[in-house]
Amino acid sequence: MLMVKKTVVPLSAMFLVSVGCAQQVSESIGESMVRYHASTEARDERFPSMALETPRASVGDAPDDFPVVVSFGRDGDRWTASVKIDEGTSLYGTGQVAGPLRRNGRVVETWNTDAYGYQDDAASLYTSHPWVLAVRADGSAFGVLADTTYRCEVDLREGIVFRAEGREQPVIVIEGESPQEVCRKLGELTGTITMPPKWAIGYHQCRYSYDPDDRVREIAREFRERKIPADVIWMDIDYMDGYRCFTFDPVDFPSPSALNADLLDMGFHNVWMIDPGIKLEVGYSVYDEGTKLDVWTKKGDKTTTFEGEVWPGVCVFPDYTNADVRTWWSGLYEEFMGHGISGVWNDMNEPAVFNTPTKTMPESNWHNADEALGGPGDHARFHNVYGMLMVKASREGVMETNPGKRPFVLSRANFIGGHRYAATWTGDNSANWYHVDVSIPMTLNLGLSGQPFAGPDIGGFAGNGDGEMFARWMGFGALMPFSRGHTAKGNIDKEPWAFGAEVEATSRRALERRYRLIPYIYTLFRESSLTGMPIARPTFFADPTDAALRSEDDSFLLGSDLLVVAQLQPARDRVSVLPRAVGGVAWRELDFPSFDGGRDSKDPDQPRLYIRPGSVIPSGAVMQYVDENPLDPVTLIVHLDSQGRASGQMYEDAGDGWGYLEGEYLHSTYTAAREGKLVRVRLSASEGDMPRPERGVRVRLLLPDGREATGFGRDGEEILIPTP
Repeated sequence: MLMVKKTVVPLSAMFLVSVGCAQQVSESIGESMVRYHASTEARDERFPSMALETPRASVGDAPDDFPVVVSFGRDGDRWTASVKIDEGTSLYGTGQVAGPLRRNGRVVETWNTDAYGYQDDAASLYTSHPWVLAVRADGSAFGVLADTTYRCEVDLREGIVFRAEGREQPVIVIEGESPQEVCRKLGELTGTITMPPKWAIGYHQCRYSYDPDDRVREIAREFRERKIPADVIWMDIDYMDGYRCFTFDPVDFPSPSALNADLLDMGFHNVWMIDPGIKLEVGYSVYDEGTKLDVWTKKGDKTTTFEGEVWPGVCVFPDYTNADVRTWWSGLYEEFMGHGISGVWNDMNEPAVFNTPTKTMPESNWHNADEALGGPGDHARFHNVYGMLMVKASREGVMETNPGKRPFVLSRANFIGGHRYAATWTGDNSANWYHVDVSIPMTLNLGLSGQPFAGPDIGGFAGNGDGEMFARWMGFGALMPFSRGHTAKGNIDKEPWAFGAEVEATSRRALERRYRLIPYIYTLFRESSLTGMPIARPTFFADPTDAALRSEDDSFLLGSDLLVVAQLQPARDRVSVLPRAVGGVAWRELDFPSFDGGRDSKDPDQPRLYIRPGSVIPSGAVMQYVDENPLDPVTLIVHLDSQGRASGQMYEDAGDGWGYLEGEYLHSTYTAAREGKLVRVRLSASEGDMPRPERGVRVRLLLPDGREATGFGRDGEEILIPTP
């Protein structure tokens, strides 16, 4: 258990601490949503919320029977907010945190930190989510958000306790009949992701760094020649001219436009890194422009520009809290994106600063923030949202340059609500079995905190690891919402073929699985964009009342219908708890044919897949990149429930652009029903203006005895499948 070295006031004593003679205020801000204030003064003087998508006005007093009560108090110079929990309540969320899925007994701190090679004792990581999801023994749930951007300790050793610096801020509680309902309501408050370009949900290959440009082309050719599916290759900081952002090395990357065109010819998109640290160098256009416009973050005296060391040497840092600065920053992307760049990676934006004890800029630094953000203030208030405001500006710049395309931005640092602007990953992990073990729960807790587009660096960023570890990581990492292989400078190669033929075969099987399931995964992204639901979900979502599933984090659900069960220990000796049968029908194991004529499930490094009774999962053929070929035929995988019925959905659109917002999409609902010895599969509902393609439909009907029956037909027509 992590112990933070700060004085801890026991809950029993904390409830007795008076906040002067102030009266707490509670107000309803939506159905089953209550916002608590320590006092009327705290309510009236609170800063604007950085977490909520839009401000929420009070719609009346909190209900008298609202089941969750927040108690405010003081702990030294920090304000506190506490919630008692009933016995049997399991706690989750808290964003990007090391360790297990279930967070009871843990203490973390929301303070965006450059945490290279972090381990289980890391108090804080790269993003901040002062949010806790609580699931009661009966399966009902509530969520608690401390709506503060300041450094905040989240203590889950005895109930839920937030201890935060700065001005007293509100605490918002969401009540729900299930954890799924709480996640959807969190999406109402903090917003949801927009649909990413379809290529972004393919597999990504990265390292620090592929250099020079011919090495990038070589990597792309290897993927295609070896028939290993992939969609994106990434460029880390070595493409720059002396680490100057928005520049290109004239020797190693003389023509980024030509490189990107060559990649596109092979079916690859590209992502290039941009950091916030701008080299202090007269004659460097970005520095000169920024200095002329006075865009740099200031020291505590409010006038002197702060300087700190990062990759280029001495740097200055844009003050993204100011709208004019964000507009200037957005404009820098016009020429940059004009080189055929597909996506942007904002890194080092905690912000990371070298050669300082804190690894960041001083909390006394000064930001000339907009009134909409609460006006000017010190870095202690804006540190946790510095990265979020950066990616907001970057996203706007990418969209202004390519208004007809969906943006893809990845950010290392972020804040709750920042999923509206960027995807993220679990940070600079290490090639060891601990990080294999925590990859799933870390991704799940990000999803439970509102960030569904996330995943780990497959293979580990720090250190080498070995082929056994890489194969296992790739097996389940290929099914994460964000699936990217990555490693650091000086490490061995970690492409799927780098560890020999056996590991290459496992990696190919894993990625072929992902690409077969792209129709299903893309549909989950659509659901998440509409509802805020995670894409990768904890296994206990299958039955929130099943206490045996509460700590299960060697497995995860993709959506509600597909269970992924991985082996995260070298010896493969940990046994996962599976969801209980539904109406007497068990979750059914699912596999796919392998490229070598066998079955995926025979590969011990592939996770086991199980399909929920009553499900129809859409899938397709293996492709080397998304939409390489038309989806023809669609394969529907059917597992009937105890009533002999099943249903599932498939969402399709152009894969890019904004036409889907105007109805240019196709959302199909397929159902199956047993009628005597026949199973009838049909299209039961269709939404959207996109014409239905003329294509075939293949049905894989999973039978109770372990066998399969197969049916064929045309999309939109009924298919009858005889069964024994």
